[in-house]
Amino acid sequence: MVCYITIMLKINKFTLRELVVESAGQFGSHPFVSFIGEEPVSYSGMIPVIRHLQEDFRRMGVHKGDRVALLGPNMPRWAVVYLAVVSMGAVVVPIMPEFTPGEIAQVLDHSESNVLIASQKQLDRLIANELSLPEHRLLLEEVDTTPVREGKKEPEGQALLPAEVEEDDLAAIIYTSGTTGNSKGVMLTHRNIVFDAIRGYDIQPVSTDDRFLSILPLAHTYENTLGLILPILGGARVYYLDKPPTASVLVPAMKAVRPTCMLSVPLVIEKIYRNSVVPSLTKNGVMRTLYQTAFFRKILHYLAGKKLYKTFGGKLVFFGIGGSKLDGTVERFLREARFPYAIGYGLTETAPLVAGGIGRKIAWQSTGPVIRDVEVKLEESRPGSGQGEILVRGDNVMKGYYRRPDLTEQVMTSDGWFRTGDLGSFDRKGNLHINGRIKNMILGANGKNIMPEDIESVINSYKNVLESLVIKQKGKLVALVHLNRDEIEKRVQDLMSDARQSGKEACRSVEEYIDHHMKELQEYVNARVSKFARLQMVVYHPQPFEKTATHKIKRYLYSRTP
Repeated sequence: MVCYITIMLKINKFTLRELVVESAGQFGSHPFVSFIGEEPVSYSGMIPVIRHLQEDFRRMGVHKGDRVALLGPNMPRWAVVYLAVVSMGAVVVPIMPEFTPGEIAQVLDHSESNVLIASQKQLDRLIANELSLPEHRLLLEEVDTTPVREGKKEPEGQALLPAEVEEDDLAAIIYTSGTTGNSKGVMLTHRNIVFDAIRGYDIQPVSTDDRFLSILPLAHTYENTLGLILPILGGARVYYLDKPPTASVLVPAMKAVRPTCMLSVPLVIEKIYRNSVVPSLTKNGVMRTLYQTAFFRKILHYLAGKKLYKTFGGKLVFFGIGGSKLDGTVERFLREARFPYAIGYGLTETAPLVAGGIGRKIAWQSTGPVIRDVEVKLEESRPGSGQGEILVRGDNVMKGYYRRPDLTEQVMTSDGWFRTGDLGSFDRKGNLHINGRIKNMILGANGKNIMPEDIESVINSYKNVLESLVIKQKGKLVALVHLNRDEIEKRVQDLMSDARQSGKEACRSVEEYIDHHMKELQEYVNARVSKFARLQMVVYHPQPFEKTATHKIKRYLYSRTP
């Protein structure tokens, strides 16, 4: 049995500059970041690279508090540039590569960024749209990391440029692309980010033995804090993909890296479950029958879990899931499969972690307990209901929305509580349960409040359903449902083949089967929800829903007025 000893980086000040300096001293030549199959930038080796960047920034006129925009895909250079900016006291403005040119232009203008650091692809896209860009620009591909890779020696005493960086200084402005379509600049301080990373370490300690595989956008706080800053605390190594994380890219990457830690969103594991696991466990009549019984389902899930674990490289100890609520059926599979998953809850405004825990140690469908040294309370709309809006107070809570004091005032109370806009409750063991977004709440015909996420969870547990969205349309409760068409086409072919052999009648087309499927689905859901939450209509949605960077459906694109 191998015993790993994890030692968290000792820091005296909660700043990202302190993290950079101390990690370089403590972890030295240990690998820090790299593409798969490439030589890494080491912890001590990042210091001269950062120093060179800071000198470039100074020549561009960047000083403490100035904004530097960072736009590009995940890569080692992205991570080093981010650390170079914040460790000189400037403010980094990470921009989602998925943003449209118009959205990027708005961010650059609103953030008043002095410098733009972008990948060649992104810069070409902006220039092609004839957008107004900052005068000073730097290509990510031109960031020089050769002093490390070629083993060149730097002058004695080489260090970061002198800078006074305090815990409450602004470190980053994160522009969210939310489900409502309104992008706001969230101001996070050094204390916010470092504190939250340390609390992530409380849930899952990491060490120099750990290997992170980064698949979510670094421009999002979730991956940034827990997939970049957290590894630094333990001297872990972070790998990046040089292509989008499709299945054909991920599978060989996981085989090569054999990651011990990964961060994901529910959609990733839900797709694996519905597209790979379920079809493999229900491929014939006998297995479908066995799968419907709890005893055999658990055995099949355990066997499927062993296979899935090997697909992920066979060394995984932490698979963090956050960004939105995990489907209950999928979580049941992960538990019965004994897959090493963990659940977290948070928002960009909370840097992001608020609550979290290792899956097998917390209540099913909960997000676990609130992290240490953070306060959470519920503001109940109906006293004694046990449910209410989640309010958070602690060192992880943002400074406010950049240049929007009006919006800041709406979400921050005078005594420092942040209104999350999420409806939640606590169980008797202190686990926090998320019951949906208050702004998504639908008022039923009888005046009852309906949480669409609850109905969607039931819909998504039905066979062949990939994702769904419940909206109010012309006074009716309607579900838009996206199906696994490939599986349906196979099912129709099987039914037609069986019909020819038996002489029985079967569906003559995929569309006919889908119509029948929608009717069955409506009956299935209405038998499992409250009377006032029953669906009046179920509509097939042929295309996947448009989503945010953390794969949450952009509801505002599909919502209809009553």
